[in-house]
Parts: sequence; C-alpha cells; structure tokens
Amino acid sequence: MMAERCGVSDDPEHRFGQDTIDPELTVDALERMAARLRKAAADSERVLFATGHPGGLLDVHRQTAAALRSAGCEIVRIPSGLIADEGMVFQFADVAVQERGATLWHTHSPAPMAAILDGLEREGRPLPDLVVADHGWAGCAGQRGLDAVGYADCNDPALFLGEAEGTLQVVVPLDDHVMDPRFYDPMTDYLLGAAGLLQG
Repeated sequence: MMAERCGVSDDPEHRFGQDTIDPELTVDALERMAARLRKAAADSERVLFATGHPGGLLDVHRQTAAALRSAGCEIVRIPSGLIADEGMVFQFADVAVQERGATLWHTHSPAPMAAILDGLEREGRPLPDLVVADHGWAGCAGQRGLDAVGYADCNDPALFLGEAEGTLQVVVPLDDHVMDPRFYDPMTDYLLGAAGLLQG
C-alpha cells in the first residue's frame, strides 16, 4: 500500500537507509486535494485547519486557510479552553495547534482533534464541512465521518491506510519536515493554483 500510494520501496529487504516519495504521486494527490478545495470554495463550506507538525506544515495550512477565506469559506474557530494530552489546543493564524510548555507541539495524537470536535458539539455549533490537517488530527476527523484531507510522510502509514480504506478523501505524500520551510511555498502555490485560489 505504501509503495502504491507514496512511492516507497516495495522490497521487503529494504529495512535501513533512505526511503523515497514519488513526486508524481505527490502531484497527483495535490490535484485531487485541489479539486476538494475547489468544491469547498464553490459551496462556501466551513473548513477547519489543524496541524500536528507545526515546524513544517503550519504555513502550508495558514496559506490555504487564507485563500479559502478570501474565496468565501468560513474558517472554523475552535472553542476556547481546550486541553488534550496535557497541552492546550488553540488556533494560531487560523490553524489549530497544540501548545505545551510555551512550545508548539509535534504530535501524532488524535486527542487534540477529538477535543475540538467534542467542544464544537458541546457548544451546539456545526461541525466542519471539511478538515484539512495532518497526523492524528486528520485521522481523527476522518474516523468521525467528516470529509478530511491531509499530508503525510513516507514513515507515517496511518493516513495512507485511512485513504485506502476510504476514511480520508486525499492524502498528499511529502517530506513533512524539511529544514527550510520555504520548500513548501512552490507546492502550496501549485495546490492553490490548481484549486483556482492563488492570490495575486
């Protein structure tokens, strides 16, 4: 499954060293994600953005949220005072993140997304029409039956399995923590351009 959806080596003896992501699979997934973002814009959907990998993907989500807001989507505001996995869950630049010890936290846990969705239900607010996320944040949303798309690395099969099972609509394979976050700018421009949401 990972070889088919991400481009990793399908050799069962490949157990050490570098692995690979097929750029054609990344572009194909970006096209499919762009189609779902176009639908969100056309229907003025409520969209929730979240990341468990703020060091790499926060700005990707922020730029996408800004483009969808400009296109008429409502960016879901999460309830205040949420706690999950001994950390606070809050929004920074329209993207839900977890904070522990005054640091944005890298987490694969589904608990922060569960806290958001439970909090929205407690307040009697509608759930998102679409969740754009990564790690357990996207997986939790998909498991709850919400439309969810996300990003995942080649060492992180959970979301690809969710896509294969039909729980997630699209998973984009990428290196989720390159050293220079500007690496993601061309990818984000491609995604937003393909969705017809590129500003300027």
